[in-house]
Amino acid sequence: MIRRRRSSSVRGTLVVFSAGDFAFNLYWQAISLYLLFYYIDVLALPPATAGIVFMIGAIWDGIADFAAGAAAERMRLSYRRLVGWGALPLGLAFVAMFAVPAGAAAWALATQVVFRTLYAFTNIPYAAWTTRVAPTSRERSLVAGLRMGFGAAAGVLVALALPWLVRGTGTYAAATALLAMLGVPVLIVIAWRVPEPTPPVSTSDHPRILTGLGALVRNRAFVAINIAAAAGGAATALTSQSVLYFFRYVLHDAPGGPHALAGMALGSLVAVPLWTAVARARGARTAWIVAGVFALLLPAGFALIASPGTTATAAFLLAMQAAFVGVSVAAWTLLPDAVDWGEAQSGKRVEALAFGSFALVQKIALAGAGFAIGAVYQANGFVAGAAQGSDSLYAIRWLMLAGPALLIAAMLVAVIAIPLRRDTLLQVRRA
Repeated sequence: MIRRRRSSSVRGTLVVFSAGDFAFNLYWQAISLYLLFYYIDVLALPPATAGIVFMIGAIWDGIADFAAGAAAERMRLSYRRLVGWGALPLGLAFVAMFAVPAGAAAWALATQVVFRTLYAFTNIPYAAWTTRVAPTSRERSLVAGLRMGFGAAAGVLVALALPWLVRGTGTYAAATALLAMLGVPVLIVIAWRVPEPTPPVSTSDHPRILTGLGALVRNRAFVAINIAAAAGGAATALTSQSVLYFFRYVLHDAPGGPHALAGMALGSLVAVPLWTAVARARGARTAWIVAGVFALLLPAGFALIASPGTTATAAFLLAMQAAFVGVSVAAWTLLPDAVDWGEAQSGKRVEALAFGSFALVQKIALAGAGFAIGAVYQANGFVAGAAQGSDSLYAIRWLMLAGPALLIAAMLVAVIAIPLRRDTLLQVRRA
């Protein structure tokens, strides 16, 4: 009876902790789905300029992630305190990012840099906290699934509510303020209620940054996971950020874009428990491979449709999102496992720095995806709000299909190279 109560208490703690991704994804999904669109269609920035602003911001985001991880690693900062103290400033910076005057590219970049810096110093400690809240691979699979579920719920809310809130309030600033009013309290409650277990004795000797980076470079599991996750993340970004343009300019169904994004987020809610079950039963690496093969076949099939309609496009995007959920669940399960595996191999535990370095690599990949959209669109004659020429329509279609397919193929090669299996950590700990 005592063991059952303890197990229930642990699961409750993991659920509360995982709810943090609802707050973070209110912000992140707004950026991923609407920020580039906001720059081009609302601020009327040239597509290439908007792509450059987005790319610089994303690269800075990665640098800030690395700095946050390095600071937490060397200064032994409390993860929960960083999350709690960063909650309110992060929400305010989020609103400022969507309160930019029309045509003000410099102001857009400045507000984005401030937001991404605060996001990094709040989100990286939260992510690194996983290694202490969930010490086993099965618990980490559960946390990854719960986090993805909460993130998907936030994605549904943002995709459906943000356009409606903008119409109702008249501005993106007011609409995002309402979203921030949801996100800020969630992070404060998590910092207040979720304990931060004392790390193992081996983590008390924190390595110097260069020493830690050297350990990460020699960690084959960490390197392979970084490469695979970067390719998968860029594929996801190319797909999701193409949706509004594909519906508005290719299908001539502008209202269908937000609906499709909401459908993708709802699909995530369904897919998360399925991929979590696969990862827990067969191992996260196996789940990643299955998801990648599925995601590789879908663009090939959709490309065979000469003139896809709204229904076929929505179905394709829903299936792609389901596959991308499997990629994310697997990556976030294996990342803390790679920290443990690296410690077993080198005798040095690199924790927060590992999460910061991982985020840096992912943000560089996302920056490349955002820049590619802006640059390719402008090179092919895209004009915001106007009827597009054949070259522009061709670019919108194939950037959403061929780009992700190539990245997914590269991702699968890296996943195969990951040395972690379902029972690897168990064997290491027994040894």
